[in-house]
Amino acid sequence: MTAGRKTNSQNQHWGTPKIYVDAVKNFFGGKISLDPCSNQYSIVGAEIEYLLPDRDGLEESWNYPTIYVNPPYGSDKKRKTTIKNWLEKCVIAHQKYRSEVLALVPVATNTGHWKKNVFSKATAICFLYDTRLKFLENGQNIGKGAPMSCAMIYWGKKYAQFYQIFINYGAVVDIRYLQNEIIGPERKEYQLPLFETLEIV
Repeated sequence: MTAGRKTNSQNQHWGTPKIYVDAVKNFFGGKISLDPCSNQYSIVGAEIEYLLPDRDGLEESWNYPTIYVNPPYGSDKKRKTTIKNWLEKCVIAHQKYRSEVLALVPVATNTGHWKKNVFSKATAICFLYDTRLKFLENGQNIGKGAPMSCAMIYWGKKYAQFYQIFINYGAVVDIRYLQNEIIGPERKEYQLPLFETLEIV
């Protein structure tokens, strides 16, 4: 659920606020099977939790039905990993194991990891209304807001349920029609999306 991120010279463990932990549990029917980037302060309470340094969530199996990911937002110089690697694992888990996956990540629509793993692979995005989401620091709510906007990304088959629950926390966008779509300059010829070709009566 959470993992250490470096702030200057001090290691901090950043945790998901309880309001979103409750929303995730509600979506998953009260049970989260896997939290692949947890820590000793986690309040997620997943059945299986991978904690560094003993278990590296990027190397362990993600073959679980429900997965919640609050990945490290910075780069891990020692392991040479970034948030891109965690989002790639989310996609693989859904495609390979049919896992239902939720990930709480910064809104970074111009980055390669969003273009590759979110826009053409995910089911939906909830752009959270929180102006500055207040992560828990070492398990404590210190009231300090994150410096970036955040979103809950969903890879799965239950869009209606995702919408019903997460519309209470932000703007939910259905991006299923983008799955496997070629987006941007790489598209060789422009084709109108289906909804634009339909005649409006």
